[in-house]
Amino acid sequence: MSAHIADANVRPDPDQELVAIADYVCNTEIDSAEAITTARHCLMDSLGCAMLALQYPECTKHLGAIVPGTTVPNGSRVPGTAFQLDPVKAAWDIGAMVRWLDFNDTWLAAEWGHPSDNLGAILGLGDYLSRKAVADGAAPLTVGDVLQYMVKAHEIQGVLALENSFNRVGLDHVLLVKVASAAVSALMLGADRDQVIDTLSQAWVDGQSLRTYRHAPNTGSRKSWAAGDASSRAVRLAMMVDRGEMGLPSVLSAPTWGFYDVLFKGNKFAFQRDYGSYVMENILFKISFPAEFHAQTAVECAMRLHDQVKDRIDEIERIELITQESAIRIISKDGPLYNPADRDHCLQYMVAVPLIHGRLTAADYEDGVAADPRIDALREKMVVREDPRYTAEYLDPEKRSIANAVQVFFKDGSSTELVEVEYPIGHRRRRAEGIPVLEAKFLAALKTRFPKGQAQRIYDLCEDEQQLMQTPVHQFMDLFMI
Repeated sequence: MSAHIADANVRPDPDQELVAIADYVCNTEIDSAEAITTARHCLMDSLGCAMLALQYPECTKHLGAIVPGTTVPNGSRVPGTAFQLDPVKAAWDIGAMVRWLDFNDTWLAAEWGHPSDNLGAILGLGDYLSRKAVADGAAPLTVGDVLQYMVKAHEIQGVLALENSFNRVGLDHVLLVKVASAAVSALMLGADRDQVIDTLSQAWVDGQSLRTYRHAPNTGSRKSWAAGDASSRAVRLAMMVDRGEMGLPSVLSAPTWGFYDVLFKGNKFAFQRDYGSYVMENILFKISFPAEFHAQTAVECAMRLHDQVKDRIDEIERIELITQESAIRIISKDGPLYNPADRDHCLQYMVAVPLIHGRLTAADYEDGVAADPRIDALREKMVVREDPRYTAEYLDPEKRSIANAVQVFFKDGSSTELVEVEYPIGHRRRRAEGIPVLEAKFLAALKTRFPKGQAQRIYDLCEDEQQLMQTPVHQFMDLFMI
């Protein structure tokens, strides 16, 4: 028995899954021009979402130092505010702002999520490191470095999500934000390969968020700050390893006590592809509507039908919604909706509002709009069903569609045509159409927070890719201060 225990306590080599991420992070230079340009657009879009979130007191009440009045030398700036914070809290604030309105980018696969959630860690830590470097007489990080880190964080989160469904075991996708942000944060701090592995192990062993706050009857605002919390935790863990904290090499595979046995039903992760730049190149932007992404094309369908039904709302007998399996599982909801977080994850609500009003904005999830009795009346008339083709093409790596179709039937026996949209405007297949809308969204968001001239200066810099990439991170962040 003693010999068996001694053998069992031999420290193993690190899990290969950790090694693969560390090798990618440490050894891969992103050379895809498409990925870098898309990352620039993602940076613009994410910061635009953050500026829009600052209009909502439920978001802003969380921002700022944990202990008011705390001053931090070389502190990270929180865009759109006057806050100067430590990089851990700055990551929390930026991450929460980017995610608050459910308007930032999306990745859909076996698991879904929002890879730009990692921007909280990248900007929060990057700004601090740049200011510290300048204070020490060294070269700061540039926005070009930020774009490289963004591509890598997107890739880690997205590739892990392709074949592995964490939601099916009750875990929330912000787990992947923590893992991706931890790996990139370690690299930013100057970690070597072994330290990146150690940091990753700490992220996997950490307590993981349950999906409870995304589902009835507990849907609530935590879903709007959970990603900021995850990116913040990633920065904290990376800083701990930077100071010498050890890792846990078999954190995934350890019998009984490892992640696989405790939280993943004993299954190992499956992988569709190696790490590269695929995720950033194929990222989905929420350009037109702050709506959970499985509903984006359903909202487009409803918008196209608005003119045909706006004067006949009371004459509607039923509405047929044809969608993918994931949408049915995640966002199809009957019964009362209790708060904005509940409403922006309800497929039927997100179709009813544009049918009635011809729009869907963040304000449409608030109590005032939701009190319109016509919305719930239409929800009750909706029939939701799956089209197996939509589900198959949603999972097809060559298509990655997010199809929905809507048809409205009236009491007199007439109906609208069946309106189908397979690819949302934020899809890679619609980049030429979508990017001008994304740029307009960004400029409009800037103007909600800054004087016209300041907003225009930020926009013009972001439009000039070469100049932007050469800009030191701390100077870029200073442009967003008020």
